[in-house]
Amino acid sequence: MSQNYTIGVIKGDGIGPEIVDEAIKVLDAVAAVEDINFTYKEMLLGGAAIDATGVPLPEETIQGVKQCDAVLFGAIGGPKWDTLERHLRPESGLLGLRKAMGTFANLRPATVYEELVNASTLKPEVVKGVDIMVVRELTGGIYFGQPREQHDDRAFNTMIYTREEVLRIAKVAFEIAMKRDKRLCSVDKANVLEVSQFWRDIVEEVAVGYPEVVLSHMYVDNAAMQLIRDPGQFDVMLTGNIFGDILSDAASMLSGSIGLLPSASTGEGVGLFEPIHGSAPDIAGQGIANPIATIASAAMMLRYALGETRAADRIESAIKRTLHEGYRTGDIGAYDAKEICTTDEMGGIIADYASQA
Repeated sequence: MSQNYTIGVIKGDGIGPEIVDEAIKVLDAVAAVEDINFTYKEMLLGGAAIDATGVPLPEETIQGVKQCDAVLFGAIGGPKWDTLERHLRPESGLLGLRKAMGTFANLRPATVYEELVNASTLKPEVVKGVDIMVVRELTGGIYFGQPREQHDDRAFNTMIYTREEVLRIAKVAFEIAMKRDKRLCSVDKANVLEVSQFWRDIVEEVAVGYPEVVLSHMYVDNAAMQLIRDPGQFDVMLTGNIFGDILSDAASMLSGSIGLLPSASTGEGVGLFEPIHGSAPDIAGQGIANPIATIASAAMMLRYALGETRAADRIESAIKRTLHEGYRTGDIGAYDAKEICTTDEMGGIIADYASQA
């Protein structure tokens, strides 16, 4: 019997529409061979929403995502909207949407493809075989802590975590570790921050329920250094919001191109799946954006939101085959390229391979 899913589609700004279109192309290709039916519902967020409605997060979008099984998202933002008040900027809309969706866990894989091992700024022997999953708490911590104020002579923010917030993100990380190499490193700053000691204590409590997972702790400054020195030592990294924001971006560059890496924001309700890169307005409309990160995000959507493991495997295998056979977009064209592809061509090649047995 066919499986039917409603997918929210938020293309966003800049290159967002181009890369999301390619992800949909690949989803449709695997749907045809896996007996899956997708219904797509387009919604507005970010700059496109500001232009159309005056606000970065329309109420229609908040209500619309709640009627979906998952949401595929492109990118938002651009200099056009940088002069607006902070609460009216595109990025505020994304933060608000994540909060409204209850997506408290951000999953950021950092995978180094064998064919692109020379694309990294680190030595090939350092990054070869790296496959890290950063699990970042997304809706708590200093970004959302109250009180917060700014004055002429001082400003302050407050880092707060509740027991429930730490418990739920730790459980997500341990569950993911169980499906991988059963190693989890929790990153904090417990030597100077009470909130980090609180975090560490609760992670230790959760670990009791996962005796197969080897748990370690690392201070965030050391973790940043170790990501560069020996990234292969990590499997799953569990972090709070601000540390995860920084470390996941650092880990992303191990691959050599930010255009390769996907992410997922999951939690209590509908999950949001998006590439980690921005809207790149400087190349929008030129047909040169790399769609692989968005296509890989669609694979994460299939795996983590819909439970369609075979379809996800098809897409991930198709991406690897495409790279193995030398197809590249311009951002990675310097690395063993047989052919430099446009955004549309790259999406079409991956779709073709994903539909094959």
